[in-house]
Amino acid sequence: MPVPDRKGLNIVSLDVKDVRFPTSLGGHGSDALHTDPNYSCAYVTITTESGRQGFGLTFTCGRGTEVIVFCIRTMKRFVLNKNAADIFADFGGFWRTLTNDSQMRWIGPEKGVAHLAVAAILNALWDLWARLENKPLWRLLVDLEPEELVSTIDFRYITDVVTKEEAIQMLKSKRAGVQERVKILEQKGYPAYTTQVGWLGYSDEVLASLCAKYLALSFTHFKVKVGLNLQDDLRRCSAVRKYIGDDKFLMVDANQAWSVDEAIKWMKALAPLKPMWIEEPTSPDDVLGHATISKALKPYGIGVATGEMCANRVMFKQFLQSGGVQYCQIDSARIGGVNEILAVYLMAWKLNVSVCPHAGGVGLCEMVQHLQMWDFASLSGTMEGRLVEYVDQQHEHFVDPCVVENARYMAPKMPGYSTEFIPGTLEKFAYPRGSEWQRMFNEGIFPLPDEAELVNP
Repeated sequence: MPVPDRKGLNIVSLDVKDVRFPTSLGGHGSDALHTDPNYSCAYVTITTESGRQGFGLTFTCGRGTEVIVFCIRTMKRFVLNKNAADIFADFGGFWRTLTNDSQMRWIGPEKGVAHLAVAAILNALWDLWARLENKPLWRLLVDLEPEELVSTIDFRYITDVVTKEEAIQMLKSKRAGVQERVKILEQKGYPAYTTQVGWLGYSDEVLASLCAKYLALSFTHFKVKVGLNLQDDLRRCSAVRKYIGDDKFLMVDANQAWSVDEAIKWMKALAPLKPMWIEEPTSPDDVLGHATISKALKPYGIGVATGEMCANRVMFKQFLQSGGVQYCQIDSARIGGVNEILAVYLMAWKLNVSVCPHAGGVGLCEMVQHLQMWDFASLSGTMEGRLVEYVDQQHEHFVDPCVVENARYMAPKMPGYSTEFIPGTLEKFAYPRGSEWQRMFNEGIFPLPDEAELVNP
């Protein structure tokens, strides 16, 4: 494993902040179940004794971020005083240590708050590794030899679908042509779709203007939130279909609003508008329910997409095996960091399911572009049937924000995972003591926080 020299890489601090943005004021991010989200994150900074840093985060919707912050602080013991080079040399083993502590695993295992906390820490470590190698993360992943990359993954519970040996052979079979695909990414980028037009809290006028805006920006795939009222959904989706035309693609997202039977009935009503997929039609844990919906909607040409709230690789394994998902939506902060996400990509490729990452929250667009670019260069070798979600929010807070041109993510060039905030963001938006939050409390825009939320020092 080509890891950095150990000198100066002892980890001396792990800082975490609760960072929140007041997106609920404009209805941004609103859907059938998350009606007033304040896009937020638990933001981790890892520092070595030589001053090298890695930055990572896990996305949240406001309240509850403080719980993840507490969990990350509890997990410091697994990271502090470790040498980063040693972690990278046995990243799969470290992942198992972090997720399988004999006491901490009781509040998971590998799911919920505990796994969200793990993701933030691991994202920071991957960012650190890429910075040490002076490469954007996607290039670090592409440049690792198959054996090296596979060694970062914990295959426990998934060997009935893909083994370590199979994974190595899958990656080796794609080594020819890797550099040509890298050049394609560097020159042309990766295709994106937009959800910006479709938030449930937007007025009809905003919806119309945003459709026009994103058509002018060359987008061909548009996603609309649905699930509260069928007649309203028919009206809004019909309007979007009219604005974008029959030659463009419409996707819809219910964000878990329906029962299985209700999902089938609702989507049959929307079928004349030719949606490409229905996303999260029912509970994110209901594997067999998704399979039933998928089977029922197949004659209508409607696929099922899910994964943004799928807890871990084991749940993904079942969704992929059951036929319950045609579009696998990994999330860069939902499961256990890059290590576990790589496992999902491998299973999806073997089972012939397209990966279309979930993005749009704080830092998610910045991160998932790296993962999907690695997939194209090193695993799938194709962009056919694959897209990355794009939402134009909070990018201005990042040192290396994603760049989308002509509806395509342009390949990141700066070292790291694109996860570092610009100076000033923490001072303004750390909750609840950041200057912007203090101003909004003083002006009565938001109520003062409960005592339990006061976690930022």
